[in-house]
Order: sequence, then structure tokens, then C-alpha cells
Amino acid sequence: MSWPAPRPTHRRPIPANLVGPDAGVESADRLPTVALAPIRARINGDMAILVRNLRLGIEEPETQLVRVVARRLKVEPSAIRAYAPVRRSLDARDHNDVHFVYHVEAALDESAEQERTRVSRLGLRDAVLLERKLAADPPIGSQPLPARPIVVGFGPAGMFAALRLVKFGFKPIVLERGVGVRQRHRDVLQTFYRDHAFNPQSNLLFGEGGAGTYSDGKLYTRISDPLVRTVLQWFYFHGADPDILTDARPHIGSDRLPTVCRTIRKHLEREGTDIRFESQLHDLTIADGAISSIEVNGRREPAGPVILAVGHSARDTMRMLHDAGVTIEARPFQIGVRIEHPQEMVDAWQYGQMAGHDNLPPAEYHVVAKGAAGEGRDCYSFCMCPGGAILPSNEDHGLIATNGASKSKRGEPFANSGLVISYPARGGTANPLGGVEFQRQWEEKAYLTTGGTYRVPAQRAPDYLAGRKSDGKLETSYPLGGHWTDIRSVVPPDVAAAVAKALPILNRKMPGFAGPDALVTAPETRVSSPVRFPRDPDLRTAVGVDNLYPAGEGAGYAGGIISAAIDGIKSADALIRRYAPTP
Repeated sequence: MSWPAPRPTHRRPIPANLVGPDAGVESADRLPTVALAPIRARINGDMAILVRNLRLGIEEPETQLVRVVARRLKVEPSAIRAYAPVRRSLDARDHNDVHFVYHVEAALDESAEQERTRVSRLGLRDAVLLERKLAADPPIGSQPLPARPIVVGFGPAGMFAALRLVKFGFKPIVLERGVGVRQRHRDVLQTFYRDHAFNPQSNLLFGEGGAGTYSDGKLYTRISDPLVRTVLQWFYFHGADPDILTDARPHIGSDRLPTVCRTIRKHLEREGTDIRFESQLHDLTIADGAISSIEVNGRREPAGPVILAVGHSARDTMRMLHDAGVTIEARPFQIGVRIEHPQEMVDAWQYGQMAGHDNLPPAEYHVVAKGAAGEGRDCYSFCMCPGGAILPSNEDHGLIATNGASKSKRGEPFANSGLVISYPARGGTANPLGGVEFQRQWEEKAYLTTGGTYRVPAQRAPDYLAGRKSDGKLETSYPLGGHWTDIRSVVPPDVAAAVAKALPILNRKMPGFAGPDALVTAPETRVSSPVRFPRDPDLRTAVGVDNLYPAGEGAGYAGGIISAAIDGIKSADALIRRYAPTP
């Protein structure tokens, strides 16, 4: 699926490190670390050579890549007409040999046929000839629009659905129950963090950019889809660091995301999108198998196609949709705790004697305690945030739920990660919102246990294992402070047992993981949506509602910023294939 370059909305230079070997070192060093994809289309017409698994020591600058590529392809550096790194990862498996690994696209000063012959003759597993293949745009439909398309929710799914629609001439209306990001920032930092006064319409979950705005901004995904690159490009164009186009585990940072979201919103508004903040979908009417009207802030208005991208914490909206007759089904979900360690400890686990090196990023980990949850179920890490903070992720009064985030530099003194187990779908057809109710039960208990202060329940890991309450000074990155609590009392019994089994297992792998510097907080309940809105696999419309397009995490079809954005794009494509844009 092709996507022409959007018009930049700010004076940000386009990456240009299609560096020829004759470029001076000074000019090459000033260039960004990545070229804008599709790189192969710009460096060699329809051809380029992808050279994988190129090694650079942590002391070596990226300008040395041209020599490494030349050595792998058995040519002189002067024969490389242009090159660009397309992926960068850090290999720290051997603490005595920590290094970077690159994939690089390169164009030689040869014809395409000569390149093909060279790659074939070398017979390298890590060098392949690439041929550019662009997927076709979705054909624009012919069915007249009864009204402007409506996108409900301005998180990643809704935001990228709107971007896709305006690209094809549609002028959607975006309804966001929260406020713009600047007001949202004040509401969170001043009203909630400082005064402990929670605003259910303006918080870390609701508002411009959705829950993703104040997350770590992780852009790593396991899905393989050409739209991954599309989403990364759009984030880059609107202010994210160009390294997101190269890093194996890219992230934007919670300090940069608000500005990126605001810049995307301005672009949409210039293209004719009507973005309405403080506009909550309160009701909808379904007649003859389609939405005929919606109610927003007490005002009823006719409606055409609706892309539903409300996020996984819009529980009141889920209840309203269920009551209105939209089919919802329960799906598996996760619950656990969030554990915090000094970042220096994590660096030592991952880098050994190289920990503290200026060229190494704050380390992260991804761990599994096999079978710790019993019956073949594991306890595993989720959303590990190096150099970050634990944040509140409640959407209503009287709840406590945890999440993690990091700023772009990941420079804070603590690292944190979820430790969760999976639950089967809860509630069944009789009560598809059973999982939502189960989550809320433990979030309410956590709030009451802390005396209604919004401070996070906390316990040192050795005390958790010994079954005793912690005391003394409580240090945590959680912005509202912590409250010494028996964590086993604020999570389900099987979670408590799984964490008790997992901590010693993980401590053997990483000494100190369950030591006195490890702080266990809870509950971690917003890992994924416990419901799904079943939809037609081809039309992407909700079962029984011809013009409702559920999308993103809240609809049960995504898990993270990238997958939610892609799901929003694909739902927009389904709408585009059906309708003609408004004249």
C-alpha cells in the first residue's frame, strides 16, 4: 500500500544520509542516522542490495559503515555510490563483546544486472538483491456518503485513520472526549500529580493522542506489514527523531509525543478535518442494521460511517455500545504487577563490565518465568521501560492502575516493567464485559487499600516473598508517591502466587531482581482490552452494524501504538473502498 510523502508541517530537515563515499567526514557526521524509506527507490531506481548483520564496535562511528559494506561485498569503498542504514540493534549477549548490528541498503556504481550477478556470485546469506514493490492504493468507492465520516477517539488508531482519510479526499469529523494536549498536560501535572484531584475527562488515558501520548512511545512490533514503515514515516515527519526509522526497538519518548500529536492534529485541520475535543459519544441509534444517528454531549445528530477507535479504557463507552445493541465478545487479557529497579542494576545485568559506557543506551530486559502461573502458563515481562517512571493509568475516580513510560533520553534513575499472567476470556456471551468488571474490582481495592490517596501500593520484593509489610523510606518514580501495602491483597490470588514463583526464578537469572532494591507495585491491569467487537473480515464493519468500523486496541484488534495505528489505517481503507469522498 503506497503512501506519498505528506507535506511537512514544520521546518524539519528530511534525512539525507544517502551518502556517497566521496562525501567529506564532516558533512557525513552532520547527517541524520537514517534515510527516509523507501530508500531503495532513491538510491538505485528499482534495485538495491540489502546487506544484513554488519558489525560496528560501540566506539566506531556510523561513517565506518561504508567500509564494512564494501568489505562484505568485496568492492572498494569508492564503488559504493550510496548507502543507508535501515536497521540498528545492540548485541549484548557476550558482555566482553558488546557491539551494534546494522542492516544497510547500498547501491553500487554498477548496472542492476551487474549487481544481480555480484550478489549471486558471492552467495552470501546476508546479502540479497531488493526489488522495489509498492502495493496499490485502495480504489475509491462510489457509494454516496450520507454524512461526513466520524472517527471516535483521537489515539493512534483514530489519528491514523483520519490521516488516511484526508489523504484520499475525505474530510472526517474526529470526536475526542478529552482535551487538547496542552490543557491535558496542565490537568495531569498540576491538578492530578500536585493536588491529587483526578479529572475523568482529562488524564493520562483520555485527550489528544489518547493513552499513547504519555506512554513510552514504544514503536516496536512483531507484526510484518508494509504499513509499519508508513506509520514510522508519519511520526518522523511530524517531529519524532529520525532514529525511529532505523532502531530495532524504536521509541519516541513521553516528553516528545505530546508535540508530535499536536503537530499531526494541525496537519489534519489544515486538510479539512474537524477535530472536536470534549466531545464524548454518549449514545447511538441503530436502525435497519446501520447507525442512523449519534448523541454527543446531549445533542443528537445524523451519522454516516463511524470508525470506532475509543481505546481499551473507555469502559463507559463499551457499556453504552453493548446496551445499544452492538455485539461485543469477551477475549483473553492480562493482569499482574509492575516491578521497579535502579537503572544501574539493569545496565549491569545486560552489559556486564561495559555498563556505564557513554555509547550504550540504558539497558532493557525481556524475561519469562516458565510455568510460574501454573497449568502451563507463564509469568512474563511487559512494557519494560528503561530509565523511566511508573505512571497512573486510571480513567475514573477511585481506581489505581499502573503503567510505565520513559522520556526520549531514558535518563531517569529507575527502570520498571510489568510482570503479568494471561487470563482466559471472562464473562462469555451472557456478560461480555466480565473482564472489564474483574479489572475494575482490583483497581478499586488498590485505591481503598491506600486510603483513597492515589498513591501506588508498594512492597519490597524480599518482603513480598516473606509475606511481611515493608517499612522505612519508600523511593519510587510514581509521581503521586507510594504506600506500603501487602501487594498480595490487591491482585488476584493466582497473580500473587505466580509472582511469588517468578521472582526467585528471575533472581537466579539476574541477581538482585528480587533483592532489597526491587520494588513491587500493583495492579497492572491495562495490558490489553478484555473485549472485542467482532467484525466482518473483509468489510471490517461490526457484526450487524453496516457502517460501524471498530478499530484499534479498544476494539480488541491491536496491542501497542504501531498495531493500533495500522488497524486504524486499514479500517479507513475499508471505508475508502466503499464510499466516494464528499465533493
